Amino acid sequence: MLKNSIAIIPARAGSKGIIDKNIKTLNGFHLIAYSIAAAYASGIKKVIVSTDSEKYADISKKYGADVPYIRPSSISNDKSTDIEFMNHAINW
Repeated sequence: MLKNSIAIIPARAGSKGIIDKNIKTLNGFHLIAYSIAAAYASGIKKVIVSTDSEKYADISKKYGADVPYIRPSSISNDKSTDIEFMNHAINW
């Protein structure tokens, strides 16, 4: 059932609470790796990371995610909503 599904993982670099939280390491792996692995383990066919950071994109690719674009800064700030990055991903 999930074999034709796509996961879209948001990973904004501008977090103020915990700087670079998506790429902090836990047991030798970046936190984003756990989200990517969980998506694939659930049977998802393709995992896309939506990020505004080249660094986050490179790390995500190392764990098997696709990062086909860098998210625009206009939808990557503290006030941005999930619907904005999802619409961007779908329209991309």
